[in-house]
Amino acid sequence: MIRQINRVTAAIVVLLLALVINLSYIQVFKAGDYRNQAGNQRVTLTEYSRERGPILLGSQTIAESTPTSDDLKYLREYGDGSTYASITGFYSVVYGATGIESEANDVLAGNDSRFFVDRLQQILANREPKGGAIRLTIDPQAQVAAMKALNGRTGAVVAIDPTSGAILALASSPSFDPNLLSSHDAQDIQDTYEELNADPKQPMLNRPLAMTLPPGSTFKLVTAAAALESGKYFADTKLPGPTSINLPGTDVQLGNWNGKSCGTDDVTTLQAALEISCNTAFAWLGMELGADAIGDQAKKFGFESEFDVPMTAATSRFPTDLNKPQTAMSAIGQFDVRATALQMAMVGAGIANDGVVMKPYLVSQVLGPDLTVLQNTNPSAFGRAMSVENSKILRDMMVGVVTQGTASNARITGINVGGKTGTAENSPGEPAHAWFVGLAPSENSKVAIAVVLQNGGGASEVSGNALAAPIAAAVMRALLKQ
Repeated sequence: MIRQINRVTAAIVVLLLALVINLSYIQVFKAGDYRNQAGNQRVTLTEYSRERGPILLGSQTIAESTPTSDDLKYLREYGDGSTYASITGFYSVVYGATGIESEANDVLAGNDSRFFVDRLQQILANREPKGGAIRLTIDPQAQVAAMKALNGRTGAVVAIDPTSGAILALASSPSFDPNLLSSHDAQDIQDTYEELNADPKQPMLNRPLAMTLPPGSTFKLVTAAAALESGKYFADTKLPGPTSINLPGTDVQLGNWNGKSCGTDDVTTLQAALEISCNTAFAWLGMELGADAIGDQAKKFGFESEFDVPMTAATSRFPTDLNKPQTAMSAIGQFDVRATALQMAMVGAGIANDGVVMKPYLVSQVLGPDLTVLQNTNPSAFGRAMSVENSKILRDMMVGVVTQGTASNARITGINVGGKTGTAENSPGEPAHAWFVGLAPSENSKVAIAVVLQNGGGASEVSGNALAAPIAAAVMRALLKQ
């Protein structure tokens, strides 16, 4: 009998210990996770009881909290909300937060550990607690120019400072108004969210970061970089450029976009092939270089890597285990090559920055509730993609594309603009994607840019020069104050 009692007692002790351990684990180690779970209304209501910090562009406020007379003491409001929705995201009592509102929530809500002393001072002074602020890298004129040029068409624009990686424009179209999701009417919020979510144009999709598409001929910049870096090819190296080539082991004939040969006697140069976007020359070049060389070059520009800006961007991909026909198609940005607009802007930025690719970022400063600077973002390099010498050669080749090649609509008076157009084939029966990747000025570049119009933005005739290049030119003019 005593033995049975001892067994029961031991079992109870074990259960109590397990309970204590589990409670301790939840309270100490998992508390933060549970507190930050989406839909935690207790935390949300607590955050709405204090003034949430602003999101700033320089001294301009694009998101702020204003006092109310209802149970939720503050209302989140967005100035020109649809212009900056891809950056700010929204802050909703029903659906939580997205974008910078989510990624910088601890700062904006005043929960960041760096505010401990400030919170004590607020309590001692009997002041209402207040959140910190976030200052972004976005140039307002560039962002407005990008959204205006997109004009509601389905697409994305990313502009980067090549020397630092600071993101100067991050535009997604079509957009939405985050004010409609930050109201205090739960039913209105739900109705709006469901309507936006059901929209086939996907206005809440952050296209510059989340959408990966075949980059088409803009990827020829990566192939050209691999050729120059191999030491076997130069701008004036002669390449075969016939009207079409047979892809080895298949009956497929790959042709040029204009149905013509790329040069006299079907011979062109690397420079001329980039200028006129010669498919046959670059497909041949890709097979000569090999898939591994092109894949390694793509990785040096950021393919296969994850970037948090601080929102996490989709990973751009260059396929592996390619045969020769697949390598040929991949070398011209087709087959299974996929890239975000952010990634292609990084390709342009790496070429512009003497071959060094910088890590992209959106937050320039973290500020306290009194707007004192708590943290400055220090630019950091992702890595070297090209030599200084080869990057200059490729920049000059890109200038040729704009001055005498396929990117004439990217020209800016008085500025040497470098660029590359792309018209990427899509699913059968679907319009192509229109791309442009560029940099300006060609020396001491201030901006690198990528523009993509998904499915041609609805245009009946699709080309990167006709559709994407003018958007890039408008944004570059805004940044260069032209």
